[in-house]
Amino acid sequence: MPTEGAAARVSPDRRFRMIRTVALLVGVVVPSLILRDLIEARFGSGPLADLSAVALPMAATAWLAPYASYRRRDALLWLVGPGPYFFAVIAWRVALAPYRDWSPRPEERARMRWSHDPEHAGTWYLTEPESGTRHTASR
Repeated sequence: MPTEGAAARVSPDRRFRMIRTVALLVGVVVPSLILRDLIEARFGSGPLADLSAVALPMAATAWLAPYASYRRRDALLWLVGPGPYFFAVIAWRVALAPYRDWSPRPEERARMRWSHDPEHAGTWYLTEPESGTRHTASR
């Protein structure tokens, strides 16, 4: 019985966000595993096959990181181990876009506004489009 009560408390927005997050994770990880298998079949197992397994997730992480208040260079974490965790966090954050339930970084604050919409209460809203390099520049 306790599971029915907990399931009833999950909002539809949270379910939709979970579905989008899982779809993003599967959409990146499955093609990377297929790519690894193709390279392994052609060239054999080795460092090339291992690097091909993380090439696509690294590219996806670098592309999505600025939208989740991360840096593009965080994609390099795929090479040392914690990349899947950071990609899962990035996917979770991007699934709510353009609203954000985390505090923006100091350089993002000028482009963010606190949402007064009752449906998205307690979130930040991105008012200006991303500029491409502004979020990666160090100040």
